[in-house]
Amino acid sequence: MRDAKKRKALNTRQMAILETLLIANVLIVVVAAFPAFSDWLPTFSHRSTPNGVMMIVVNSAATSLPAATSTPTAILTQTPTQNSPVVPSNTPTSVIPGLSATPPPNPLYPLPPDVHAVQLDVVGRPQTLPLSCEARSAVDWAGYFGFNIDEIEFFGRLPLSDNPDVGFAGDVNGRWGQTPPNAYGVHAEPVAALLREYGVNAQARRELRWEDVHSEIAAGRPVLAWVVGHVWSRTHPVEYTASDDAKVIVAPYEHTVIVVGYDDENVFILDGSRVYLRERRKFLSSWAALGNMAIIAGP
Repeated sequence: MRDAKKRKALNTRQMAILETLLIANVLIVVVAAFPAFSDWLPTFSHRSTPNGVMMIVVNSAATSLPAATSTPTAILTQTPTQNSPVVPSNTPTSVIPGLSATPPPNPLYPLPPDVHAVQLDVVGRPQTLPLSCEARSAVDWAGYFGFNIDEIEFFGRLPLSDNPDVGFAGDVNGRWGQTPPNAYGVHAEPVAALLREYGVNAQARRELRWEDVHSEIAAGRPVLAWVVGHVWSRTHPVEYTASDDAKVIVAPYEHTVIVVGYDDENVFILDGSRVYLRERRKFLSSWAALGNMAIIAGP
């Protein structure tokens, strides 16, 4: 009886050893076929417990999988400071077959070599206050043309009104997504007027066409556009009657972005400090909610 127990225990240990060797061989094959796995694949070892039972031990991987790097970032070529004026970069970068121009690095959205694209190098930063997107976009847009303006100073000089065509409507610290007279924002005309006080050639426009935006970008001039959300295509504009009896078209989640480029099918958007693409049809839908409102530097 005792000999039978010994033989059974021996068989158990032998089977455990064979299983361990089989697992090790499988891992060797996997690592050989996929070398990148070796950086994060856990290692295995074995040891015997005091009662003779074989245990497989999983050791922690030496390294972990790399963190995702898909967060869009703006392409920054200059950082304006109070002590150093910004030198504008007014020449668009072309990606056109046959030309020697090299596109700016954009690892998030690599384009095929046969795609005609233009992208301007505009510096962007996150807005400081919950609803100060118009001030942030305005000073970033002006910074491209060489003007160094403080966002909070600019916002403080905007007129106030429940009519966003006249001044900033609502509380700048309010909740995004409302319409006047609640926390909302300001439309293009007051922003352009204040920019001109700083010496910036800023012209408020409505009912612009895509061809107008295309021409501005091609000429090296970014466009400050009023959209809904982060260029959402589903929009719900409404008519609002202000206290001055003016009827104004407003939209929940009114927002400003800077159009910095395009390719054959997409629009390049600078939203705060992020650069991303939107299909042109989605941009046009979002932009149309407030009547294709924009600020341009062209004639």
